[in-house]
Amino acid sequence: MAGLTDLLGIGLGVLDRVLPDPQAKAAAQLELMKLVQAGDLAALAAETDLAKGQVQVNAVEAASPSLWTSGWRPFIGWVCGAALAYTYLLRPILNPWVTKWTGVPMEALDMVELMSLLAGMLGLGGLRTVEKLNGKA
Repeated sequence: MAGLTDLLGIGLGVLDRVLPDPQAKAAAQLELMKLVQAGDLAALAAETDLAKGQVQVNAVEAASPSLWTSGWRPFIGWVCGAALAYTYLLRPILNPWVTKWTGVPMEALDMVELMSLLAGMLGLGGLRTVEKLNGKA
């Protein structure tokens, strides 16, 4: 996006020098803006098509009778859920007792990696597309 903005600035600068007639310059600027907008819309359409394709792949995988094909997403979901339960429920409650009995505290999980996995599973990456559609690029 920054490259398109730079290119637009260069193009407008060239038009200022080449076209002294204000009406011709305004018409050329309008055409340049249309080209930039068409490029942005084409990129957004490509991203949307990619997301639609992924949704179709997900639907086919979920409908598969094979546990190896249809079960990997639920498995990852259960692993993430178990890790969250351990981190926020079990470890805070059980850690004092386990440490007292064994002398070794319960191990903490790396929540950065867990949350990035969970965010990807829940589709939170798609929020960026919503921001783009709402003009908050």
